[in-house]
Amino acid sequence: MENTTNLATEEELPARYERVWDTLIPARADYLASISPHYDEIFLEVAHRAQLAGSLGKMDIAALVVWKRLSAQTPWVSALLSLPDTHVRSVTKRAVAAVRDTAPRGEAARTGRAIIWELPGFRTGDALASAVLTAAAPTRMAVYDRRVQHALDGLGLTLTRAPGRYGRYMQLLDDLLQHGGARATGWTARDIDTALYWAGGNPDQAPPSRSA
Repeated sequence: MENTTNLATEEELPARYERVWDTLIPARADYLASISPHYDEIFLEVAHRAQLAGSLGKMDIAALVVWKRLSAQTPWVSALLSLPDTHVRSVTKRAVAAVRDTAPRGEAARTGRAIIWELPGFRTGDALASAVLTAAAPTRMAVYDRRVQHALDGLGLTLTRAPGRYGRYMQLLDDLLQHGGARATGWTARDIDTALYWAGGNPDQAPPSRSA
């Protein structure tokens, strides 16, 4: 399995995580201060519906496309909408169960991502898939996108495009939470992803890219 910390030695890891948290904490604070408190209402409503239903339907996925500001003018949207909602829910129900499972976070993420791959629109990239899986398990999963990747690159944390990226991403966040000490108290994986998102879009907050 790929080492997401780029094969850093045990002696190097504490300093590595300390630098990461030096970025995450102010980035998260700036995110909360700058983003409308109403911005995530769509995500929260979808998460609530998923909690009650145990699955996500086409309407839920469409709402997350808007929330993530993704393009809906692509062939996969037509292919997804052409499927019966019962089929979409049968797939997402299995994915929801996977990410809510008690398996380690990275393993649960890999399983859920592999299941959601069955639907049109989820076979390349992880942005929408991660949004769906995070709505299914908001206290366990986190959203991935290009801004998150940019922040990870700047922090010297390796996350390649190789298959299984979302599972490795969640394992990386799990490592940060486990090694964050008191600074990680009260944080969730979703909190880290919003901090990374903010740092990835604000170059003055993300440290310059460095070799590991």
